[in-house]
Amino acid sequence: MNVLGLLLAGGKVSATPGRWRCFPVPLESSLFQTLRNSCCRKKTTAPKKIIPHVDFSDENTKESGKALDKLFSSEQQASILHVLNTASNKELEAFKLLRGRKSINIVEHREKFGPFQNLESLMNVPLFRYKTTLKVCKSILSPETGGKKKKLPENQLLRKLIKPEVGRERLKAVNSIVSIVSGTRRIAWAHLDRKLAVLDWQQNECCRLMKGTYPSSVYLEEISSVISKMPKADFYVLEKTGPSIQNSSLFPVLLHFHIVEAMLYALLNKTFAQDGQHQVLSMNRNAVGKHFELMIGDTRTSGKEIVKQLLSESVLKEEPRVFFPPDKIVRYRQLFSSTEQYRAEELYDSLLQAVAFYELAVFNTES
Repeated sequence: MNVLGLLLAGGKVSATPGRWRCFPVPLESSLFQTLRNSCCRKKTTAPKKIIPHVDFSDENTKESGKALDKLFSSEQQASILHVLNTASNKELEAFKLLRGRKSINIVEHREKFGPFQNLESLMNVPLFRYKTTLKVCKSILSPETGGKKKKLPENQLLRKLIKPEVGRERLKAVNSIVSIVSGTRRIAWAHLDRKLAVLDWQQNECCRLMKGTYPSSVYLEEISSVISKMPKADFYVLEKTGPSIQNSSLFPVLLHFHIVEAMLYALLNKTFAQDGQHQVLSMNRNAVGKHFELMIGDTRTSGKEIVKQLLSESVLKEEPRVFFPPDKIVRYRQLFSSTEQYRAEELYDSLLQAVAFYELAVFNTES
């Protein structure tokens, strides 16, 4: 008889080092009688309630759209719709939240489908979800004006976003950047100009790193080789990341990231220095994740699907968010396809970081 059978029969099990001992106990024991009754209870004959499956996704979207109309009076809605339906691309860019692709998407949607009939219809425009649409509507009603109140939040944003601090004039004058993301086995980079055209996008395997005792000569040789392939740009933007030092098991990975970051800083500044000014910046990884809505709590998810969408839009749209030159699009699509099996996150992240840098740090500082 197995252990469960003995228990149901009113037995008792005792564990001693190395073996189990089983011996009977009186059936009157309340504990074992309760166990026996609960395990041997007859199945109910009452019919089970069948709860039909309902897809709430579309209903939630509609409800969000209807909620928008309830948040604003009829006069406010008319004012917002007047701006959305009559403002040119440049006039829309006067609103901070509509700079970059958002203003272009509004104009394209308006030309293709006609004027916006209600605030809900704005959610049909690419890059406009409920929260974004709500913020845009509020900004149209209460546009930010010049003065110290506008500059202070902007400066705080830049300080949280990139380090070391860079003057607004230098950011406004940026013509191209190289976005660099390093992992434990590879380093990837994306070279983009201010029109968000991808001039170069590739990755290098660095399999010798994180082996043995972290020899400095190996790091120097590997990273120097990678930098020699990088083009000249106004800024070199590194991803600022790393696991918490409180997790001792991840200390080797943290040490690796710090070594790579330090060498990239030193070698890039030495190679591409201009007038003694910083050319290498660090960008907050989670800020990029929030920009592309990749964050779940404090965890950033993969940007693979967003990159895949950007590649498709470059072919299907006349004015895509990111432009891949026709003579290189085939090679970039092949590069992306070759990484789908092992998910080269560094490659995806380098492109997304470059786009976020322009949209958050460059376009948002232009007056």
